[in-house]
Amino acid sequence: MTLTELTRPRRLRSGDRVAVAATSGPVPDERLDEGLDILRSWGLEPVVMPHVRGRHTRFRYLSSDDADRARDLTEAWCDPSVAAVICARGGYGAQRMADLLDWTAIRAAGPKVFVGYSDVTVLHEAFAARTGLATLHGPMIGALTFLKDETTRESLRATLFEPESVRVLGLPSARALVPGRARGVTLGGCASMLAAELGTPHARVSARGGLLLLEDVGEEDYRLDRILTQLLRSGLLDGVTGVALGSWADCGPYERVREVLRDRLGGLGVPVVEELGFGHGDVNLTMPLGVLAVLDAEAGTLTLDRPALD
Repeated sequence: MTLTELTRPRRLRSGDRVAVAATSGPVPDERLDEGLDILRSWGLEPVVMPHVRGRHTRFRYLSSDDADRARDLTEAWCDPSVAAVICARGGYGAQRMADLLDWTAIRAAGPKVFVGYSDVTVLHEAFAARTGLATLHGPMIGALTFLKDETTRESLRATLFEPESVRVLGLPSARALVPGRARGVTLGGCASMLAAELGTPHARVSARGGLLLLEDVGEEDYRLDRILTQLLRSGLLDGVTGVALGSWADCGPYERVREVLRDRLGGLGVPVVEELGFGHGDVNLTMPLGVLAVLDAEAGTLTLDRPALD
């Protein structure tokens, strides 16, 4: 089966209520407060879900208990006054609560904007598989990149409010690892999370017809090799039309990383663009998932067929 475009939620407007949910790791209060102030400066009304400032009773790498995180996200989504859900931070934990969400209620509530990256890749995949909804691979409000980098903030703001202004995505750093031009439906995110999802309930089994976005953080070259090899051996990448690569922060010298990427992805026979400007790096451009786009390796751009949001 070839991937098809997913349902796009509506764009945001000044005065919209936006829920902030902690799906994974804990976020320092000062970062959360700074991020909330940025949302308010955009004319939004942030709603902090009850367990965002919590801590798991035993595991300090989780923001709160799995059931509480799942309840927060479900209730935020099912609140008819909420137009979007933005994650507070990534880290680890989305896998633990993905199957605890009330997906029947979420589907019934209809489309909304959902934003996050890193570990939140698991939830992007779940929304695609279980609701048919397009989502935004973009910064969490407690992430340092969002708080400190103007390009990152403006990319998300423009996508939320003026999506027609950000149809062409990429940074000047982007260049062809494998030349060519391809069209397909965007999907992906954190490579290690995509590999970890394989074989789980409702996991995507084919990316045929897709433009695959990949990035990661803190994975040495041999671990990246293992992750990409697993994605290849699983058959998930059979039929992808192109690959867009983001940042590989703390993954070792980039020349070594590039050789792994070239070796593992070059055999797909499709265009591959590197350093497009999303993920855990100094700049994290917002990348819509589940939409039709054209990847131009020589130009170093990803161009959306139509705006990310209605």
